[in-house]
Amino acid sequence: MAHDAYVGVDVSKKQLDVVTLPGGEWQSFENNGEGIQALCAQLLVLRPKLIVMEASGKYERELAIALVLAGLAVAVVNPRQVRDFAKAMGKLAKTDRIDAGVLALFGERMRPEPRGVPEKEVREMDALITRRSQLKEMITAEKNRMGTAPGAMKASIQAHVRWMEAQLAEIEGELDTVVEKSPIWRAKEELLTSVPGVGSGTARTLIAKLPELGHVTAKQATALAGLAPFARESGRYKGQRRIWGGRSSVRCALYMATLSAIRWNPVIKAHYDQLRARGKLFKVAMVACMRKLLTLLDAMVRKNERWAIHASKATA
Repeated sequence: MAHDAYVGVDVSKKQLDVVTLPGGEWQSFENNGEGIQALCAQLLVLRPKLIVMEASGKYERELAIALVLAGLAVAVVNPRQVRDFAKAMGKLAKTDRIDAGVLALFGERMRPEPRGVPEKEVREMDALITRRSQLKEMITAEKNRMGTAPGAMKASIQAHVRWMEAQLAEIEGELDTVVEKSPIWRAKEELLTSVPGVGSGTARTLIAKLPELGHVTAKQATALAGLAPFARESGRYKGQRRIWGGRSSVRCALYMATLSAIRWNPVIKAHYDQLRARGKLFKVAMVACMRKLLTLLDAMVRKNERWAIHASKATA
């Protein structure tokens, strides 16, 4: 269980200055393999709610990667946001120790999302994921239109479909490049795709659109994905509980993954078969399996455990 602590790390070429709130304890480590290992070991014991550092361009990368792969919540934030925050708080003095304290305070007050990679890279991946979804929707719409279109229009529709498919292939290539550049994303994608039924498309959507995965409770993750059932009651009226809201792109990705998982994932398949045997409708059983799959993924990311390890512990 994470403590109510926030850690700020000011990173320079040779040194890591660390301040922990509440309390304001300050420590310094060398920015090398041994120093990073020592800091990771200490933070694994503390289990802070969030570790904050600035995106300096290169010096913070090794530490951020080590902390994320250790299963800790890390936010790599824009330096300008931190400077503006420091000015607003009246903290005008500037030393490495003070900067680390400001970063810890920024984490405590502003609660940036724990991503572990610079915001610029997050926005790039998010935009590519969004564009990929848009292209897939347009391709499906054009193919559906083909069935009712006059003969004279079919050649034009086919040409448009081919063009969009080429664009989709380019987007997939760009996504491959973005993920390949980030050791954190590569590791998280490999962990998520170790689950039977979860492909790279679902994994990348979860990475970009649900960065909270592994850092919130399973119930909160379910709500963020729009899979939490909400009551519909008024007086004596008791309506059927339904899901709504949340992030539709995450929900769609989980739906496709669950369709595969109810065939190939032994845990999800058993859950689905049990629900159907009890007379649950397909849609009800699917939503329940989507929630179970998301809960499994959330636990795996939190513990940094691949499917084989996690499944063996769950069934032991």
